[in-house]
Amino acid sequence: MRYLYLLLFAISITSCSLNGINEFTSVEITPVFQDSISIRAISPLDENKVWFAANAGRVGLIDSLTPKLATIKYEDSLLAFRSIATTRNAVFVLSIASPAVLYKIGFDGESATNIEQVYFEQGEKVFYDAMAFWNDKEGIAMGDPTEDCLSIIITRDGGNTWNKIPCTNLPKTENGEAAFAASNSNISLSGDHAWIVSGGKRARVFHSADKGVSWEVFETPIIQGKAMTGIYTVDFFDEKNGIVFGGNWEDKAFNEGNKAVTTDGGKTWNLISNAAGPGYRSSVRYVPGTEGQGVVAVGSPGVSYSPDGGDSWSDLSSEGFYAIEFVNDTLAFASGRNKISRLIFR
Repeated sequence: MRYLYLLLFAISITSCSLNGINEFTSVEITPVFQDSISIRAISPLDENKVWFAANAGRVGLIDSLTPKLATIKYEDSLLAFRSIATTRNAVFVLSIASPAVLYKIGFDGESATNIEQVYFEQGEKVFYDAMAFWNDKEGIAMGDPTEDCLSIIITRDGGNTWNKIPCTNLPKTENGEAAFAASNSNISLSGDHAWIVSGGKRARVFHSADKGVSWEVFETPIIQGKAMTGIYTVDFFDEKNGIVFGGNWEDKAFNEGNKAVTTDGGKTWNLISNAAGPGYRSSVRYVPGTEGQGVVAVGSPGVSYSPDGGDSWSDLSSEGFYAIEFVNDTLAFASGRNKISRLIFR
């Protein structure tokens, strides 16, 4: 019996460990770059290198604390960038408002080699929010409606050319439904799938199962109806399981109807930790290697962590950030007002 008891005890310990007993209890935050700019879009390459795009035309690579910076102008205007994506040999940055200009920056692994304009759009309602790539050839960017649908542009040739999807091929948006350029995380990709989130008058999830060829839209229970309510960020662990986060930017502590999960690819969404856990957050990410259980959400109020897919939360830091991107299961980069930091979770 004694040996049986010891065996059962060992199995119990192993099971607890696999189910997340070794959860994060703290985060070590180290600044890697500081400047008087607002940085809402980052793309890490490894533990030491991270690309960023910001306002005031600033784009750069932070390489082991060494900044390699550029200031991009269109004619005489400094562009404001809130979208960034990287492929094997290039970096893409997209400015928000009219004129929206998308640049392809050649990259040899150490520094930029050239820059070229690959997309341009001008108009009173033009405003782009996020960008991502499925692979080195196919990418997508999204923005607010200029007509009665979201603005979605697609590339199939490695970012050399981009084409806007006509509204006849997209679900209609409502008056006052748009997106938030808060953290370059309005888009999530998995396999051939894409999910795009909206806010404002409505808080919905737009879905494509074929890399942007066809689209459908799903309702969510996320708070909506006002200019600053809705979904700010989305992440999918696989083609079925995902999370959305947001809230009310004008009442950041309000934590009802601001986070939800899906297990059927976005068709239905269920609120999690409603009236509990963090309020408004602008960027949410699954922790790599946790099978969709570890979740970190950041926003101007701080850094929050869930070990169980969003059911329960703890606040690890009150330091505010706009965006977070993981490099591995314990290391991430986060960006915010005037800064980029390295976050080590323990």
